[in-house]
Order: sequence, then structure tokens, then C-alpha cells
Amino acid sequence: MPHPILDVIQFVLVCVSIFCAVYWTVVLAHVLIARKTLPTGREGIEIADRTPPTQSVCVIVPAHNEAANIATLIRSLKAQDYDRLKVVLALDRCTDDTKAVAEDEIGSDHRFEIVEIDHCPDDWAGKVHAAHCGVTRSKNAPGSDVYIFTDADTWFDPSCVRATVALAYDRGLDLLSLHSTLDCNTWFERLVQPAAAFELVRQFPLSKVNRTDDRRRSFANGQFMLFKADSYHEIGGHANVKRAILEDIMLSVLVKWEGKRGGLLMSNTIMRCRMYASWAEFVRGWKRIYTETAWCDVKRLRRYAWRAVLINVFLPLGALLCIILGVTLGNDPTRIGALAIGIPALVAWVVTIALVYKESHARLLDAPGFLFGSVLVWRIMRAAAKDIETGTPTKWGGKSYTRKAVSPKREDYAVTPETTPPSGAPA
Repeated sequence: MPHPILDVIQFVLVCVSIFCAVYWTVVLAHVLIARKTLPTGREGIEIADRTPPTQSVCVIVPAHNEAANIATLIRSLKAQDYDRLKVVLALDRCTDDTKAVAEDEIGSDHRFEIVEIDHCPDDWAGKVHAAHCGVTRSKNAPGSDVYIFTDADTWFDPSCVRATVALAYDRGLDLLSLHSTLDCNTWFERLVQPAAAFELVRQFPLSKVNRTDDRRRSFANGQFMLFKADSYHEIGGHANVKRAILEDIMLSVLVKWEGKRGGLLMSNTIMRCRMYASWAEFVRGWKRIYTETAWCDVKRLRRYAWRAVLINVFLPLGALLCIILGVTLGNDPTRIGALAIGIPALVAWVVTIALVYKESHARLLDAPGFLFGSVLVWRIMRAAAKDIETGTPTKWGGKSYTRKAVSPKREDYAVTPETTPPSGAPA
């Protein structure tokens, strides 16, 4: 190979390595700062031990055909070490054995209540309507100081409710959400899920989500949303986001629009979730998530897709090639320069990814799969963009939705405060 071509290749690789070093060092700094300045859900146990919470809590679980999952959640809720707790299972148009499984697991525990929903209005998203019914048609929810909305495929540590209530009040939050610790059993959970979750955190960094003055980065995770009940009703509750496919994000937007405080923290195993049991469900679920976080904007989705593969894959591979080229082909000065740049760049990527895996409780042995997982995330996001272009409907929670690009405006979500439903509201 002629030397001029080799020089050009090495120059390009050096530039890639410099960008890799800078980018992943900044990411590492963000992770370390968040780790130092923000508590995790599990750290709320210490706060609860110092100042035991006294607020009454109602956990509301919207569930559509969750016979395979709901028993695990019920067992974990029955084991909570907080005595001021009630639970509402809002069973939404279930066609499987969800109710029978739930009743068998509940037994004679009077803290649990089942609300059955047999119809979802056309202008409501299914899960949103179920959560709304869980509040408004329940005998347990009225009079509660705190609402916790969670999914049927989650699991709560015995101290989860006590710890998170203490955290929310200690930090003065109207809404506290947790990034759940995700179970990693199948090949796609081990290889693709960390890359998928990392992309979501990149779009909504903890440092920005937890800033009260940054309303563009509002985010909450529907797997766990803890509201002060008064604040929930003041922003209009789920009725004000009834058409939202990702109602959690829109609720977090409403919280900041109304001058209230929202927070997002890592759960640190105090709450776990198994999101998807099959690859088909995984792809369908993450397409839905990415579609909504990009506000159904095709260009934005494709930009996010290319960013993921370029930064997660090409930058570290470029640094590795820079090292290889410096070792094998360069003369002494260029070899030293390539190694001096390539090695720190690759180290910055390795250390950051290792720390991300450690903080999310994913297996470090699976970290090399982050490259492969990022490529599949790229494909998922591009498929989501294509679905919008072709009008392919999003199927979720027993309903189908054809999505179009949106730009949320405050006037589109005019807050109509709810009043707390009277005790013993009719089912």
C-alpha cells in the first residue's frame, strides 16, 4: 500500500480516536457525577430508617393479560415492610387467567383490591385508561397520601415502598421515578438490552432529568412512578395524558410544566423488571419506546440510530484499529503518536462501559456484546422510523395505534385539576 494512503488512514484513525477519547471521557464524568450526587432507590432505606415515613400508600397496577407475571409482583407487594399500604390491580380487558392467578395469590389479604375493566374508550390509550380507572374506581385509592404506579412484570424488594416514600419526601419531590434493574436471562437481554437502555439514558441523562429548570429533558419510567396524591390530582392525573402511548414521559412533562418537582433515580435492585420474554416482544416494545421518545419524528429517529452505531461501535473500533496500525505499520514517531492517542481512547470506552454495566447490575462478561447490541439497536430504531413512514400501527396493551409526528405543546395538555374521588367510589 502506498505510504500517502497509509498516512491518510492513520490520520483518520487518529482523529476518530481523539473524538472517542473526548466523548467517552465526558460520558464517564457524567456517570461518576450522577453516582456521587444522586442517591439510588436502595439508599432510601437508610433515609427511612432515620426518618420513618408515615404516609398512606396505594400501589396501582394496570395489567392486560399478565397471568405469567402478576403472581411474582403480588408476592413482593405482600412482603413489603410498610404497614400503611394498599394495592389496586386494574385488570384491563384481560382474556387470559390474570384474574384467577391474582385471586389465588392474594388469598385473604384485605389490602388488595381488583378493579375489572371491560372497555377502553377510543380516545384513550389502554394502559392510561386502566391506570385512571385504578384511581377513580377504587375503594383503596381515595384518601391515600401517595400513589405508586407500577407494571405487572416488576418485582419489589421488601423495603421498596418504605424506601421510595422516604426518598420522595426527603428530596421534596412530587414525582419520583426509578430506572428499574433489568433482568438479563436470554441472549437479547444480555447483549442488546444494555445497549437499548443506554441509548434511552443518553437521550435523558440523569443530571438533566433531575434539574427542575430543564423542561426539555422530562422523563419518568412507567415501571415505577411515585406521586404525591395531591400533586397527581393537581396536574390532572392520567386523564390529561389519555392519548399518550408513553404516558410516563407526558406525566413528567406535566409535572415540570406546572412548576412541580420530578426526580429520576437508579433503583439499585430495590425494584426489578423483566421487560420482554421473547425477541419479537423486545423489538416491538423498544420500537414503541424509541418512537415516542423521538415524538414520532422520522428524522430524529434516524439521527438517533446513526448516532448510536457511530459512537458505540465505530469510535471504539477506530481506536482499536489506530492501536493496531501504530503497532504494526507505522515508523517510530507515528507509532508512538498512534498508540498515545488510541490506547487512552479505548481505555476510556472500556472503563465507561464497564462502569455502566456495573451500575445497572448487568454482567461484566457480557460487556463486549455492547458492540453487537448497539448494531441491533440501530436496526430497531430504523425499523421504528420505517413504521411511521409506512403507517404501520403500533400494537400495545390490546389496542393498535397509527403514529404521526407530534410536537407536544402546553396548550394541548391544558391542566384540569382532578378532585380526589370519594371514599368507596363505585366500581
